Amino acid sequence: MALDNLIACHECDALYQKPRLLGRQSARCTRCGATLYNSASSQLDRICAITVAALVTFIIAQSFPIIELDANGIVSQSSLFGALVVLWGENMQIVAVMVFFATILCPLTELVALLYVLLPIRRGVIPPGFNLVLRTIQLVRPWGMLEVFMLGVLITVVKMVSLARVIPETALFAFGTLTLMITVVLTFDARTLWDIADDLRERQRAPRLGGAGPADGGTGSGGGPETGPDSPGGPNHPLASPEIRDPAAPKPHGGSADASGLSPR
Repeated sequence: MALDNLIACHECDALYQKPRLLGRQSARCTRCGATLYNSASSQLDRICAITVAALVTFIIAQSFPIIELDANGIVSQSSLFGALVVLWGENMQIVAVMVFFATILCPLTELVALLYVLLPIRRGVIPPGFNLVLRTIQLVRPWGMLEVFMLGVLITVVKMVSLARVIPETALFAFGTLTLMITVVLTFDARTLWDIADDLRERQRAPRLGGAGPADGGTGSGGGPETGPDSPGGPNHPLASPEIRDPAAPKPHGGSADASGLSPR
């Protein structure tokens, strides 16, 4: 059995065969009930739309001033790029590079890379350099710190109120909105795109093999023969299939459902 078709529970380390999930299905551990992973196909449209909106908001946040200060008639405005220029001119190049890396380069790289893989995947096409781009997303994701920057800006605004008249500008609201959008994007596990890409490769390979679709080996949500508790597909076997839940599935009537609301296998 290929290692790519296995998944371990992050709570109890139970090992399962990794089934293909469709729609809004989710795979759960039969031992402890923890969610192993969710289907990513139902999230592609939502994440793609939020990513596009976040990229547009990012451009707005970088193009306009963050705040305007009015101190005794002297008015000054400051944007993020302007702050980087001031830091560089004050011989704080290391701080300027760190701020640029954490607030501009990493978030922009993640958004562009995510769009690069999401748009073709939605059309059923695997883009060139797919694996490299996903690894890049996983690499830069921990270094994007827009929420830390936003917190620092708010603290500065509060402290400056007693010294000058502080007027919030367009970029401040854009950064606040962008922080919320980035938080939603971070909830999407980009690693699940590998599963979708594998499924697309199998569909492209099937016509070359005579039109036969990929065998699920009894790992689907409802197909395949029933197995005993000690057989390779049974619940007591270390390589059993996880429990598949589908919120869109119709609920059974009468007393045919168990306590969890699922139909008995």
